[in-house]
Amino acid sequence: MIGIPEPNEAAAYYFKYIDRVRSEDVVGVLGTQLEETVGFLLGISQEKSLHRYAPEKWSIRQVLNHVSDTERVFVFRALWFARGFDSPLPSFDENVSVEAAGADVVSWADQVEEFRAVRLATLSFFRNLPAEAWMRSGTASGNPFTVRALAYISAGHTAHHVALIRERYL
Repeated sequence: MIGIPEPNEAAAYYFKYIDRVRSEDVVGVLGTQLEETVGFLLGISQEKSLHRYAPEKWSIRQVLNHVSDTERVFVFRALWFARGFDSPLPSFDENVSVEAAGADVVSWADQVEEFRAVRLATLSFFRNLPAEAWMRSGTASGNPFTVRALAYISAGHTAHHVALIRERYL
């Protein structure tokens, strides 16, 4: 049991993700979410994965690539703070990342496998985190974060985007 983050553990903006996770066991949620999300994604066809619900919006492939890249960023921040580094970390611009990734030319199966691999690495990191590291903190994008908040943000961010895919793309 890790406990749900308090309001001072991340900027208010990130609570739209944190609040999606109502369990005190975020590692358990991350694990359950892995199988549920992969199962859901495998139900989307190669053709459908290129769908955009509006011309200027990302394709489903780009959304999944964004989820994987952003999880990497959140977990790197958690690693940085958990290991005691105190240098502030820079911002992450998801639009720059999506544009440079070329997700629409990567097969859907490879995108899903990449998400699985990223999440397995996330789980390995958080499962092996010393108890005292969960409340360590630092600054990224000019905002304070605890390691615990970053774990919740990772799970909530995935839940947010899976819901968007269900509601707007399918």
